[in-house]
Amino acid sequence: MPTRSARTRTRRTPGIPRTRWTRHPLRVSAAVAAVLAALSACAGSDDGTGTGSGASGDVSGEVTVFAAASLTESFEKLGARFEKEHPGTEVTFSFGGSDALAAGITAGAPADVFAAASPATMDVVTDAGAAAGTPVTFVRNRLEIAVPPGNPDGIGSLRDLTEPGLKVVLCDETVPCGAAAQQALDAGGVRLTPVSYEEDVKSALTKVVLKEADAAVVYRTDVVAAGGKVAGVDFPESAGAVNDYPITVLGQAPNAAGGEAFVELVRSAAGQRVLGEAGFGTP
Repeated sequence: MPTRSARTRTRRTPGIPRTRWTRHPLRVSAAVAAVLAALSACAGSDDGTGTGSGASGDVSGEVTVFAAASLTESFEKLGARFEKEHPGTEVTFSFGGSDALAAGITAGAPADVFAAASPATMDVVTDAGAAAGTPVTFVRNRLEIAVPPGNPDGIGSLRDLTEPGLKVVLCDETVPCGAAAQQALDAGGVRLTPVSYEEDVKSALTKVVLKEADAAVVYRTDVVAAGGKVAGVDFPESAGAVNDYPITVLGQAPNAAGGEAFVELVRSAAGQRVLGEAGFGTP
């Protein structure tokens, strides 16, 4: 997926790669060891025009957001809006599998906000005492089967994914999209052996886009974000495998005020409109 070169900037701080305005999910799982090494080496209302978070002068500096890969496009839009409403701020995102992001946070990676794709992965952070308060659910997401445009294999159900010769990819079960997919497969009594398990939902979708797979079980929002590069197939078992997305400011946030303002934007009417347009549902 191409980056928006006009707004892409990569910044690096010791031990942790940070990617600004990128459409490629950051491989945080690979960065956790580097984060640990770096840490040991160096000790409200909204009318559609604002966030309702007060004067822009109340928030400044860099705001670092760790967010599930499925939030990439929506959060990039909200990040641009946030910077416009709060001159002098800079939102830096790390997108990836929620499990890897949670592991990075509990390992000490500096971040202000965590938005996870399931309560279970958020629990990793809260159980470690790394959340500033009680996380709140801000959207929901459900699964679809992503197939090439035109659905050349005529896939219409989960059971169709077991057809001989069909190359199917799933998210790893350790990440929320993989856990939800397995829940749906179990509900349908479907036993499926994928050609690969991917570390996050964007990686699974990319396999279909690149024609390296015939189908992938991903979130509806990722099908929407891909535009005409894939088609989406709904299936009834997805109704029982809906993921709630919680968000929280982190306890050791370097910029807690900025983190609180970003969370407020996400939960505002304006933020919910952006997320709704991307295909997310309300809690």
